Amino acid sequence: MTDEKNDKETTTENGKIGVYICYCGGNISDHVDVEKVRESMEKIPGVGVARTDMFMCSDPGQELIMKDLKSGTVDRVVVASCAPSLHETTFRSAISRAGANPYIYEHANIREQVSWVHHGNQATDKAIRLVAAATAKAEGLKPLEPIRTEARQHVTVIGGGIAGLRTAKDLADCGVEVALIEKSPFLGGQLAQLERLAPTGDPAADLITALTGQVLGDPRITVHTCSLVETFDGYVGNFSLGVKKQPPDTDHEKLASLNPSDRTPGEFIPFTGVFPESVPARAEEFIIETGVVVMATGFKSYTPRRGEYGYAEFREVITLPELIRIMAENKSTDKFLEINGRRIRSMSMIHCVGSRQIPGIHPEDESGNLNEYCSRTCCSATLSVANTIRQTYPGTRVFELYRDIRTYGRGQEELYEQASKNKVIFLRFEAAEPPEMNRYDGSDGFPLRVKVKDTLTFGEEVEVPVDLVVLATGIEPNNVSELVDMMKLPVGPDRFLLEVHPKLRPVELPVGGIMLAGTCQAPMDVGEACSAAAAAAVKATALLGRGYVELDPFVAEVDLEKCRGSGACVEACLNDGALNLVVMEVDGEKVQKAQVTSALCLGCGACVAVCSENAIDINGWTLKQYEAMVDMIVADEETA
Repeated sequence: MTDEKNDKETTTENGKIGVYICYCGGNISDHVDVEKVRESMEKIPGVGVARTDMFMCSDPGQELIMKDLKSGTVDRVVVASCAPSLHETTFRSAISRAGANPYIYEHANIREQVSWVHHGNQATDKAIRLVAAATAKAEGLKPLEPIRTEARQHVTVIGGGIAGLRTAKDLADCGVEVALIEKSPFLGGQLAQLERLAPTGDPAADLITALTGQVLGDPRITVHTCSLVETFDGYVGNFSLGVKKQPPDTDHEKLASLNPSDRTPGEFIPFTGVFPESVPARAEEFIIETGVVVMATGFKSYTPRRGEYGYAEFREVITLPELIRIMAENKSTDKFLEINGRRIRSMSMIHCVGSRQIPGIHPEDESGNLNEYCSRTCCSATLSVANTIRQTYPGTRVFELYRDIRTYGRGQEELYEQASKNKVIFLRFEAAEPPEMNRYDGSDGFPLRVKVKDTLTFGEEVEVPVDLVVLATGIEPNNVSELVDMMKLPVGPDRFLLEVHPKLRPVELPVGGIMLAGTCQAPMDVGEACSAAAAAAVKATALLGRGYVELDPFVAEVDLEKCRGSGACVEACLNDGALNLVVMEVDGEKVQKAQVTSALCLGCGACVAVCSENAIDINGWTLKQYEAMVDMIVADEETA
């Protein structure tokens, strides 16, 4: 940490590497002897300064680095701290502010790779070797310049749900041209399947109609419905999307009675969405040239497996979305909810159907997947509907069977409190003992009995006679596997698209120039989806604002004197177009050589591995640097 030890500089002959080691508030120092690491670094030839700090990423920690750079004490920087994904940009920025090239910096991860997985002497020894290896690599660092490429002032939003609509509107408000691509003939997504929003009770149609009206009325936004992205190439600032617009499936329920001539653009169709334009009569293919892509591909409601809580076996078992639609169409003024001419005297609502699933207890889908995450919105939606039923149809009893009530956000907890006041009856069950559905032919006329062990009464087995069972189904990501493969996007274990970092870069994907918006990333409510959309729009606008983008220079470089044009590197390249064979004239003779398109290069090194002439290297990650790192790792501690 910062003390008199940091004022003592150990400078070897011509040594100008600065090593800065972080305590990380105990995250590292609880298991790594940080001062011993510093002392070991002071012995390494080429190291001019070795310092420690409680939080190297803090302003005082950055000042240590900047001071040494400004004074000329160091000309290369090694930081040993937590993962570079957290603070790489922090330290590069500090180096730039000191007037130095930001690429004279190397990082050693001694938190995730050391202190979080090792203890005692083992942790300290590993930390010493990793930091020493980083200093060996730093000796070979050279100032590099970022790759600058022109950025098209255009954004393509994929998905016409609430997040996609909001992203498009915010981008257009900033003066950016936008293309909105939606696979269905309608706009609004899953929000159009709701009648009202929880907890406010505002009509969902009003929000969708207002937002789509703004989108359709903005000349900077071009809407393409019935459209799919079929090809994708390019790089941040310069993407090219091949789009196919085609007539929808005529057997689609929503289009069975649709006559385009009877529809007005911008018209809201209940439980379907907004009809923005006529249905295409024939297939059409076109190219969209764009600078940024925003993924707003949304979600779908979980469909219970046959027999899951009696679904598809008992006609009296339905899902919450089905109930919402029935209630919207039900004009009964009776004190009982009525479905298909039958009075619903008693009903049970079962939570966590398709969410928080447990292996061995819940059924897997056809691909063997389980939804082990919480869908987050189900509890609030179920409570909201229960309140509506009790207030509108006071004769209908409502039982809520739940594992945990998770109502988060402003106004959400009040839904539970209101349900209690409305005399909704709560029964809590354990995940290992879910409720059971049984046919019942008793004299009271109830067709089903729901059996549950209620933990609120210490495991007492309760049988609830009901006319209806409602399954509160969770959220699943839409299947966008083709887009994932085309764009090389990461997907989490929950099958949602995976952001770079949930706190530091929450709406960015690792592929430069591709953003996230809404429930394609994770379950969230309408407010959160709109906030994520606004953040994605801000990020996209900021990226395009200068008219160009800068990319890290860690890309392949070909030594033309060594290259023999075998083509092995082109075959091994992981990104089409990044490496090509070109014919050029050398000493009056036409020869074939490999050529790198820097903006497309991933810097993965696959080409380096297969080049028999050692004619390719990665800037900032050369083979000589790797060899130096390995030598330092395997060296005796005294030598290291």
